Amino acid sequence: MAKVVIIGGGWAGSGAALSAAKAGANVILLERTDMLLGTGLVGGIMRNNGRFPATEEAIAMGGNEIFEAVDAVARHKNIDFPGHKHATLYDVAKIEPAIKKVLLDAGVEIKLEARAKDVEMDGDKITGIVLQDGQVVKGDVFVETTGTAGPTGNCSKYGNGCAMCVLRCPTFGGRVSMGAKAGAKEFMGKKGDGTFGAMSGSCKLHKESLSKDIEQELNETGVCVVPIPEKLRKKDALSKKACQQYALKEFAENVILLDTGHAKLMSPFYPLETLRQIPGFENARYEDPYSGGIGNSMRYLALSPRNNELKVEGVNNLFCGGEKAGLLVGHTEAIVTGLLAGCNAVRFAIGEELLTIPAELAIGDAIAYVGDQMTTEEGLKFKYTFSGSVYFERMQKEDLYTTDVNEIKDRVEKAGLTGIYNKKLV
Repeated sequence: MAKVVIIGGGWAGSGAALSAAKAGANVILLERTDMLLGTGLVGGIMRNNGRFPATEEAIAMGGNEIFEAVDAVARHKNIDFPGHKHATLYDVAKIEPAIKKVLLDAGVEIKLEARAKDVEMDGDKITGIVLQDGQVVKGDVFVETTGTAGPTGNCSKYGNGCAMCVLRCPTFGGRVSMGAKAGAKEFMGKKGDGTFGAMSGSCKLHKESLSKDIEQELNETGVCVVPIPEKLRKKDALSKKACQQYALKEFAENVILLDTGHAKLMSPFYPLETLRQIPGFENARYEDPYSGGIGNSMRYLALSPRNNELKVEGVNNLFCGGEKAGLLVGHTEAIVTGLLAGCNAVRFAIGEELLTIPAELAIGDAIAYVGDQMTTEEGLKFKYTFSGSVYFERMQKEDLYTTDVNEIKDRVEKAGLTGIYNKKLV
């Protein structure tokens, strides 16, 4: 039986583990911390704008279990907030156990607190992943989904210092790139001004620390928009965000909150003293990152060179998903690239032709388009997502954006990919 080792248990790693297991492989998932999902533990937004058709494409292809788990723990469905429509907000306190169950039910072996620190090689092939405790996890093919944030030094070098975020590098040790260890020539994304990286796009506030009116509105509607007095508005904050789909005028002039269990503050950081001057926020307290008054995690500092099948260039048996696969922003983006990477890892292990998702589908178009853009100096300055900014504009132009589920299913059927992730390969 083919053995697939997934390094990194975020959304992309979870998607890769699921598709590889459904294909019949022996799958082991290595996660550095004591919980799965990484930034998904504080994210919470799904299906907004172009993420809707991307989600339905993945479901039609057979990646439904993850999205069904998300829907089962949703706090709000089909809500609108500035610049975004038909969003689902999941409960960040309930999502991790739900996804863990999906993976265990699929037969995935999950190893928590298993920090990967090095690789064992045979020529240009990885033969094993060396863990912090010295154990070596052997495999036939590997999928790296370690993300691009951390270790702590990167947040200090490219951002405002460690903000004590959900990635918890000081506790569990920083992320180590297996692709780089194996010899892949990684590269870094840039901000619009040419400096490296991008700051995570939102913070969490303790909901009970806000005024009763704000708390009630969040619980009942899922959204609360509070105008910022002009003298307190931050300058240039939007340009720092990884999530450029939220870099809109409304987000500069208002505090926009979403209910994901906590109050999700749609800003990469907000000085606490300033925030507490806004009516309703007098007692506000950050939930994650704890130092959200000065910054958030810095991302896009370790991108893997890859093809449209998500095979890493320069390493014989390594695939990638999520942020490792490029300047893609968001949970949905991570899941759908993870699903493809896991499926192709199994195909590679058994000598079967790798799957390429065609550009007639939003997922395939995004993977190819972002791959092309990352080869240009200008393209490295953008962040791409189904939910807004430059890629959502492209989706609309290419007629890839629709909320008609039957139309989406028809597109997947015409591409010959209906249920492709349900196909046993081993």
